[in-house]
Amino acid sequence: MNATSKALRKDVPENIIRVLIADDHVAVREGLVAMIGRQPDMMVTGEAANGADAVDLWRKQSPDVTLLDLRMPLLDGADAIGKICHQDESARIVVLTTFDTDTDVSKAIKAGARGYLLKDAPLEELLECIRRVHAGETFIPSPLVAKLTEGLRNDPLTARELDVLALLARGRSNKEIGANLFICETTVKAHLRNIFTKLNVLSRTEAIAVANRRGLVEL
Repeated sequence: MNATSKALRKDVPENIIRVLIADDHVAVREGLVAMIGRQPDMMVTGEAANGADAVDLWRKQSPDVTLLDLRMPLLDGADAIGKICHQDESARIVVLTTFDTDTDVSKAIKAGARGYLLKDAPLEELLECIRRVHAGETFIPSPLVAKLTEGLRNDPLTARELDVLALLARGRSNKEIGANLFICETTVKAHLRNIFTKLNVLSRTEAIAVANRRGLVEL
């Protein structure tokens, strides 16, 4: 076991929910270990500081529930979820993160997450989420369900449109976008028209703002 992951006690009674925690912030992991450790029906059996270690620990331990952040080194949360669920479609994974855009929520659920919570959620809600996901239910708070619904309703951008949008967010002109993507300015303008229509915006500035809010670009 390397320095960025830690396996804890494995011999756990059957009535105890075995929880794996994956987060690259030490303080977050320590806080979760302390809170979960005080519950009579739960025990943290492993900690990982990146997505790759999370997948490795999951393979070794097959925990009952995995709490996993979305943005982590080496392998992000959605990819880690995908790798775990590829091995076991019934894996019970809860995303615990600070990111709540419709794109983030949709990507995690599509990857196989059974629950999605923000890190500022009350402890009681987190514990309820763990117990309900362990019981085979799905747990997503109403405000995030609304964002998920909104994301599914929106017309998705193509890979090329996302490329154009990313360069737009970096302040590139149409000419510069074309040069970067090896396409002509006319094609760039056509992509921008499609982007504006799909995002329901009228300007480049508004497109960047909406895309950032939905998690399509990072500023």
